[in-house]
Amino acid sequence: MLSAIEGLSSTRPCCSKSDDFYTFGPIFLEKGFEREYRLAPIPRVRHYFACASLVFVCLLLVHVLLMPRTVALGVSFGLVACALGLVLGLCFADELLRCCPAWTGLRAVSERVETHPLLRVALAVLTVGSLLVIAIVNMPLLPSPALELPAGNQTSLSSRERMSWTPCKLLPYHTCSCILAFVACSVFLRMSLELKVALLTGALVAYLALFHLSLCAQWDCCGPGLRNRTETNATLSSPACSWSDLKTMISFYLVLFYATLVLLSRQIDYYCRLDCLWKKKFKKEREEFETMESVNRLLLENVLPAHVAAHFIGDKLNEDWYHQSYDCVCVMFASVPEFKVFYTECDVNKEGLECLRLLNEIIADFDELLLKPKFSSVEKIKTIGSTYMAAAGLSVPSGHENQDLERQHAHIGIMVEFSMALMSKLDGINRHSFNAFRLRVGINHGPVIAGVIGARKPQYDIWGNTVNVASRMETTGELGKIQVTEETSSILQGLGYSCECRGLINVKGKGELRTYFVCTDTAKCQGPGLN
Repeated sequence: MLSAIEGLSSTRPCCSKSDDFYTFGPIFLEKGFEREYRLAPIPRVRHYFACASLVFVCLLLVHVLLMPRTVALGVSFGLVACALGLVLGLCFADELLRCCPAWTGLRAVSERVETHPLLRVALAVLTVGSLLVIAIVNMPLLPSPALELPAGNQTSLSSRERMSWTPCKLLPYHTCSCILAFVACSVFLRMSLELKVALLTGALVAYLALFHLSLCAQWDCCGPGLRNRTETNATLSSPACSWSDLKTMISFYLVLFYATLVLLSRQIDYYCRLDCLWKKKFKKEREEFETMESVNRLLLENVLPAHVAAHFIGDKLNEDWYHQSYDCVCVMFASVPEFKVFYTECDVNKEGLECLRLLNEIIADFDELLLKPKFSSVEKIKTIGSTYMAAAGLSVPSGHENQDLERQHAHIGIMVEFSMALMSKLDGINRHSFNAFRLRVGINHGPVIAGVIGARKPQYDIWGNTVNVASRMETTGELGKIQVTEETSSILQGLGYSCECRGLINVKGKGELRTYFVCTDTAKCQGPGLN
């Protein structure tokens, strides 16, 4: 994302090569994205119309306070005021009619102003066009017999004050009105740049043509009668203004504001497109990030248990070393001792590759059993050669380790069921591969400590005396049988399993321990711990 922002920020809007825009003009190279940008909803577009209405009020004040009042002035501004009132009513209908549920149609139109591009453009053209026309429509092009002055008391004015309201005196005010109309066009920030430039260009050409056809051009700034009166009365005369200078000044101001607003509109359009492009790239980066996060989660959950993977991947990244203590976990070691004799490296089995392929098939079939809902509490710890290590009771949420004994003992019964399923799965593999492998299983339960070792290649493992004793139960056991300790045997008998006492055996590091074999061929009564 940072590289995308740096690449977009380094792109200059004018005449620069970019992978996203054309060299001339801020238009997307991708046609689909260009269409998407033009049809995208514009939130709070109603505020553009409100700003245009404010410009209309300024135009009205200029004409009412600084120019003669005429009937045409009142009629023209009245029509434009009605049009703008209708447009504002459509834009703000959802807020104005919030308390009137019956007027849902107008409220729907108000929402469509932001989402429907054709309606939005039509209202914008109506608003801007009205303001561009009203700014110049009242400029006198023909001699008028009587001009009403802005002051209400006209009888008290002297003839000199009356003569001051010549067309030349009004032209600067009309120029200001034209500039205000230009500003009204530029307040629509997200309007199409081509449409905005077309409206401004058409208005500029019309303004310049009308100013050259005004009364000042026809009367040379002062009409023939006015010039004679000025010459007969030196005290009332003033220096003759030059129409050429006035024309140059007006043209300069109009062209200057036109060029400024066009460049500003182009810059605004570029940054609006850039913002849209940023959002698109950010959305794409976010989707890629979510996809990568899901892939990482799946990969990590294949290495670590799900509850441990959530410790390292999540909204709040936890970089602390993971470790957890458990009061009662059932640990199982299941090995295929005969595989050591079966494994040979010769030309027949491709230097041992066929033997490893069979071992991989055995371990893969064992892993498939973990997908059954019945064995959801069983976690595979690791494989050591042909020995399969698993544990039950590790998926207890943090803070709930001290659960009731009945649920703790249920994990032991589930582990015995899992061991029987492993034996049954190995029998099926023997039938297909014409082998006679048998499983040797050792089970023990008790407190353990679980944790993740390593940073680049993390390994989830469990430690404790319980693990050591379970390993000894497997190594000292017999083929095709499940050997358990005396404590584990007592719990299994309470769950309905039948156990046969083997007697005292010498366990390395533990001395003599009394062990039991679980009778796998005896039907088990449904104990309360597995319900």
